[in-house]
Amino acid sequence: MAKKIAATATPPIYGRVREILEAARSNIARTVNTTQVIANWLIGREIVEEEQKGKRRAGYGAKLLADLSEQLGRDYGRGYSVDNLEAFRQFYLEYPGLISETASRNLDFPAISETPSRKSDEPDSARAWQPGMLNPNLSWSHYRQLLRVSRQQARGFYEIEAANGGWTVRELSRQMGSLLFDRVAKSRDKAGLLRLASHGQELVRPIDAFKDPLVLEFLDLPESPRLVESRLEQALIGNLQTFLMELGKGFAFVSRQERITLDGDHFYIDLVFYHTVLKCFVLIDLKVGKLTHADLGQIQFYVNYYDRERRTEGDNPTIGLILCPDKNDAVVKYTLGEQQERNIFTSRYQLYLPTVEELEDELRRELRFLAPTEGKATAPRSKKPTSKKKGAGT
Repeated sequence: MAKKIAATATPPIYGRVREILEAARSNIARTVNTTQVIANWLIGREIVEEEQKGKRRAGYGAKLLADLSEQLGRDYGRGYSVDNLEAFRQFYLEYPGLISETASRNLDFPAISETPSRKSDEPDSARAWQPGMLNPNLSWSHYRQLLRVSRQQARGFYEIEAANGGWTVRELSRQMGSLLFDRVAKSRDKAGLLRLASHGQELVRPIDAFKDPLVLEFLDLPESPRLVESRLEQALIGNLQTFLMELGKGFAFVSRQERITLDGDHFYIDLVFYHTVLKCFVLIDLKVGKLTHADLGQIQFYVNYYDRERRTEGDNPTIGLILCPDKNDAVVKYTLGEQQERNIFTSRYQLYLPTVEELEDELRRELRFLAPTEGKATAPRSKKPTSKKKGAGT
C-alpha cells in the first residue's frame, strides 16, 4: 500500500507548473496571446531546471515530460501533450532572454509593454526591443513557427519582420517557406547579414527594395512556354494583396496597363506602384520569356517618360523593374551600365518555392558574374542532401 501512495504522490514541479497556469488564467488584464507566450516560457524554464537537477538519471527527461503531460491533461485538458511540453522546453532554451531570468516565483506576470528584462536604469536606446525579447505582436503560434528556424541570423530576421510587419502566422510560414531571408541576404557581406539579423530589411538604396528571385507560387500558374503576359498580369492583380507582401514593405498599387501616347502611338506600362519609403514611382514590366536588350530599352523609355511627365515635386527619380523568368546578366550589365545600380533593375520570378540548394546555386552564379577574374570567389557548396521540402534549411 505504501508503494502505491509513493507512486501517485505529486512531485514539486507539478505544483509550480500548476501555479503558473492558474496565474495565467486569472491574468485577464493582459492579452491572451502574450500571457500564453509568457506561461509557456515559464513552464519551459521549470522543465529545464528540473531536468538539470536530475540530469544524471538515465531517461529522466522523457519520464518527466510524460508524467507531467498526464497530470496536466487531467486538470487542464488538451494542449499539454509531451510534444507541446517539449516545445515549451525548446522555447525557453532558444529564447533565454525573453523575459527576465529573475522573474519572481510568485508569478506576477510582467506587463506587456514592460517585461522584467527591460526594467532598468539604462537609457531608452539601450532598452529598445531586440530579437529574442518578448514582443506583444507575436503570439505563441508565431514563436512555434520561429522555433523551426535553426539559423540564429535567419530567425532574428523573421522575428523582426513578423513583429514590425504585423504578419499573420500563415504569412510568416510562407515567407519562411519561400526562404525570404536567403533571398534578401544574397550577396551581402558579413556585416550586412548581421544588420539583417538585428534590424531586419532596411531600405537605403533603390536596389534594397527588390528581391531576386521573386517567388510567385501563390498564383498557382504552371511553368509553361505557352504562358502569356496578360495571364500573368491578371493573376498578379487577382492576388494583389499577396503580391504586395512578396514585393516587400513600402509598395502601394497605382494602376495597371497605364497608357502613354506619343504622336498617336500608344504604349502600355504593365503595373505602376508608388514606393512610400523611397518616395518614387516604380514601373514594372512583365515578361514571360528570356530578357532581351530591347526589353531594357523599353523600360528605360517608360522611366524617362514618367520622370518628365508624371513626376511631381517631392518625388525621387522613377524606378523601373523588369520581372522575367530568365535573364543574361552580362546583357543587363552592358546595356544598363551605371543605371543598373541607380534606377533600372531586373528580377527573376519563379512559380514555385525554391530550395536552399537552388539559392546556393544562384549565389554561386552571381559571385562568378561579379568577380569573373577570381575563379575561387564562389560560395561553398552545401554538403546537405537535396531536399524539395518547403523552407528546407531555414
